Amino acid sequence: MAAIEAEPIKVETLMRTLKLSGHVGFDSLPDQLVNKSVQNGFVFNILCIGETGLGKSTLMDSLFNTNFESVPSPHNLPTVKLKAHTYELQESNVRLKLTICDTVGYGDQVNKEDSFKAVVDYIDAQFEAYLQEELKIKRSLPAYHDSRLHVCLYFICPTGHGLKSIDLVCMKKLDTKVNIIPIIAKADTISKTELQKFKSKIMHELQANGVEIYQFPVDDESVSEVNGSMNSHIPFAVVGSTDFVKIGNKTVRARQYPWGTVQVENESHCDFVKLREMLIRTNMEDMREKTHARHYELYRRRRLAQMGFSDVDADNKPVSFQQTFEQKRSAHLLQLQQKEDEMKQMFVQRVKEKEAELKEAEKELHAKFEKLKKDHTEEKKRLEDLRKKIEDDTIEFNRRKQQTAQGHHTLTLGKSKKK
Repeated sequence: MAAIEAEPIKVETLMRTLKLSGHVGFDSLPDQLVNKSVQNGFVFNILCIGETGLGKSTLMDSLFNTNFESVPSPHNLPTVKLKAHTYELQESNVRLKLTICDTVGYGDQVNKEDSFKAVVDYIDAQFEAYLQEELKIKRSLPAYHDSRLHVCLYFICPTGHGLKSIDLVCMKKLDTKVNIIPIIAKADTISKTELQKFKSKIMHELQANGVEIYQFPVDDESVSEVNGSMNSHIPFAVVGSTDFVKIGNKTVRARQYPWGTVQVENESHCDFVKLREMLIRTNMEDMREKTHARHYELYRRRRLAQMGFSDVDADNKPVSFQQTFEQKRSAHLLQLQQKEDEMKQMFVQRVKEKEAELKEAEKELHAKFEKLKKDHTEEKKRLEDLRKKIEDDTIEFNRRKQQTAQGHHTLTLGKSKKK
């Protein structure tokens, strides 16, 4: 009996705006949401990409005003490895689970062709882990540690000559997977004039190669002005330091040189304050949201398409998940049946081949047996003939022996009579 597919029922929802005659209380929903979020805490994951020695760990210490106690990386690693460390931070009553992922050995190999592959695989692995958790029958997403990367800080060498090919290739591979913010590391090694030219050249090369970097959102009126202004400062030229220097009556994070002091949080010296403001204080939630709504959604859509799931059928008509599942199940069962039939045929064929081999072997054994039997008969006959011949020879020998003995006895008697 053929299954009858039910037509989806279309329901038109008419929405009317009503006026309340008194206070109800659902205006407290934002407060409830804030309290719930504060209670659960927040998660933020940062990926730092850059060559060894560009100050990635130092900048992280400076951004979060702490010491993550990272171990310096060697320059002689044969491949790129990603190391993620998770920390629990608390500011006032807000808890933040921060994961910092570092690309150890990036750009240190002679052959840099596959330097980005480890990074791409790691990002995809975090998306895949979240997708598998989503697809479970019994999910625990609220308790699941979300390891998807929310932002990638790409550290650019302060050469002043533009981007390297490895920078362009890597950022192009990642721009659909993570929010990329390019930053110029150790910006205190370039003069202000060279720095502006370097920034312009970097942005021109990114646009020319179609690399999409993260743009701070301007659709929210409360931050549109500052975000629009900060978009023009990308890439940020930053300086990090773990040292504190006393300048006047204040102790500030700075780098001490023979010719003077570079203050990390002085906006006339570098863009560190701008980066911190945009990354942590203004747009952290937007990056989290974009990671889920854009980058993860793109990965999820592609993976489900690879699994054979789609929102529309071949005729571009809407199809439900259940229908797709039933089709996949039917196709899978058909495929299993075909494999079973193939295995049965293969088994029958193998049995026939084995029977033929056994019959051939039996025939050969029978032929060998007949040959051995014939040889045995012939050998037995030969031995019988030989035995008979020997017996005849023995009889003949004994007869002759008796004759010889009788002749000798007669001769002896004759001699005795003569005497």
